[in-house]
Amino acid sequence: MHGEVLAVRAPAKINLFLRVTGRRADGYHTLETLMHKVGLFDLLELRRGGEGVHLHCPGADLPEDSGNLVHRAAELFLQTAAQRLGGPLPGVDIALFKNIPVAAGLGGGSSDAAATLKGLNRLFDAGLTEGELAALGLRLGADVPFFVADAPAALAVGIGEILTPVAPLTDCSVLLVNPGFAVSTRWVYQNFALTKNRKATNLKNLQESAVRLNRPGSTVAVKGLPASLHNDLESVTIARFPEIGRLKEELLARGAVAALMSGSGPTVFALFPDRQAAETCRALFARRFTQTFLVHPYAGETRRDTSGNVSR
Repeated sequence: MHGEVLAVRAPAKINLFLRVTGRRADGYHTLETLMHKVGLFDLLELRRGGEGVHLHCPGADLPEDSGNLVHRAAELFLQTAAQRLGGPLPGVDIALFKNIPVAAGLGGGSSDAAATLKGLNRLFDAGLTEGELAALGLRLGADVPFFVADAPAALAVGIGEILTPVAPLTDCSVLLVNPGFAVSTRWVYQNFALTKNRKATNLKNLQESAVRLNRPGSTVAVKGLPASLHNDLESVTIARFPEIGRLKEELLARGAVAALMSGSGPTVFALFPDRQAAETCRALFARRFTQTFLVHPYAGETRRDTSGNVSR
């Protein structure tokens, strides 16, 4: 594939459930979370050639050196694959086209890093397994292994690296509303206070609670939605940015069956069984927030060949 471009999509994610269970000696927090990929994508174009890693981020004010997870992922992959293949590899040119808001709780950076690892594995025909790619991803960030995995939804424990695939959501639309400011994940976790005697979540029950959640008096439902939606990190982010709480309330008042802050925020997602209600709500919020997206739950990976065709 020398000289040819491989296009790879990197999906965003939402957290349907997030509980912080502890903090390790290395500073990482341990979690119990239910993550789900959604159909909002960054696009990466990968091309072999030259020496080293060359990253370009057209139209985005992002670092194009080792300050970007994509650059670090490419460097790590090339080092690992060179050892695997028994010799130095050519460099790679990467163009990253951002659609997922930055520092938004949607996992864009982690997803971009995972897409880089998976794409370069194909581009160089290196033969690394999903497990090996996930191990590399964990060295880059706690959420990267989830994006390496093909599963559209998974329960994650530990720092997020121990994954159990679960059935994805169906029969719903997902409205993402980003209020237009960034939130530092590091700041949120630094300001999260672990309380004593926190009741542990029964993950087996959470996994098995893929039930229909209905609004009171409603006859519509979202299949696959856990009975309890909760995000521990809301207590920190909403205290500093109360407009996030108001967004949740307004989305619920306008027909969403559930609304929650994703990850460390500030993006709020809302689930709608009725597509028309979701469209109406999207149009309303898009007038106030430019980063408003109506998407579907992500059902699985698609692959593009160099001619731009899509195959399952």
